[in-house]
Amino acid sequence: MAIDKADTVRFAVVGCGHIGKRHIEMIQRNAEAELLAICDILPPELLNLPASLLEILDNKVRYFSSLEDLLHANLPIDVINICTPNGLHAPLALRALETGHHVVIEKPMALHTRDAQAILSTAEKQQKQVFCVMQNRYSPPSVWIKDLVDSGRLGKLYLVQVNCYWNRDERYYHGGWHGTKDLDGGTLFTQFSHFVDLMYWLFGDISDIQARFADFNHQTLTDFEDSGIVSFRFVNGGMGVFNYSTSVYDRNFESSVTLIAENGTIKIGGQYMNEVEYCHVRDYEMPVLPPTNPGNDYGAYKGSAQNHHYVIDNVVNVLKGKGEKITTNAYEGYKVVDIIERIYRLKSKV
Repeated sequence: MAIDKADTVRFAVVGCGHIGKRHIEMIQRNAEAELLAICDILPPELLNLPASLLEILDNKVRYFSSLEDLLHANLPIDVINICTPNGLHAPLALRALETGHHVVIEKPMALHTRDAQAILSTAEKQQKQVFCVMQNRYSPPSVWIKDLVDSGRLGKLYLVQVNCYWNRDERYYHGGWHGTKDLDGGTLFTQFSHFVDLMYWLFGDISDIQARFADFNHQTLTDFEDSGIVSFRFVNGGMGVFNYSTSVYDRNFESSVTLIAENGTIKIGGQYMNEVEYCHVRDYEMPVLPPTNPGNDYGAYKGSAQNHHYVIDNVVNVLKGKGEKITTNAYEGYKVVDIIERIYRLKSKV
């Protein structure tokens, strides 16, 4: 049942780290959204919250130190945003769904397909919506290439190459959950699931996966590989390769996709797939695209594009019945987990 268009959509944010703060900011910016509560294991004075939020804590916005405490308060919350470490996404999302809330889940949806499937089943049983955060879909080059691929203008797909070469060094892995197997999950989950999602969104599922992995300079920093070369076939036709590394010196180098098809060749590059570097397509003139929002700046490192306002807008529009579809639905979130899990299953065979 849709929320009345005259009402605000009421949110709670669980996890107030870098990404949680982005969710808080975007909810507060949306005139049709209302922030009722935040939740974190740290007390508010240690969270580095914006002054404007601190001023209304315990008045307009309640603070809780656990999801259970939040749920027991019986606030009229419509949506719970899960912005915690990766390994906590699934259990917290399941609890929120079981108690009758819609959920927004930061990437990745889960670290195991069994947990992602449980989220799908619970959402269906409870008749609640699941919004998976894959905000790179909103970047102008992503929107453009999606429309072009779906139009059929490119003809048969031949070859896709995705390159993700980033820096994540001791400045990033400075304690806490980053780099741990149970809470982080792996490089493809934390750093590059956005690009696995874009690949699936554009070209569909993959099969015949082969892979090699290496840990070049993260042996004392993480529980998993820092680099990989993955090759496969697309179920819908064509071949692909996904190359990735977090061993780049000092700063991110590029995130790119090169597409070779029957009727043209395209490369989208830049640090965050934010620039169309090459486009030569039969009988086609490329439009001028608006600029891509910059990556999230966390000081020592940078992340993907600052598109979270689109995510919150989408949640509000869907729940208020404005005829908008979920940008990244629960099944698509599940498929990203499924693809990464199938890739990582090969690590024991290398």
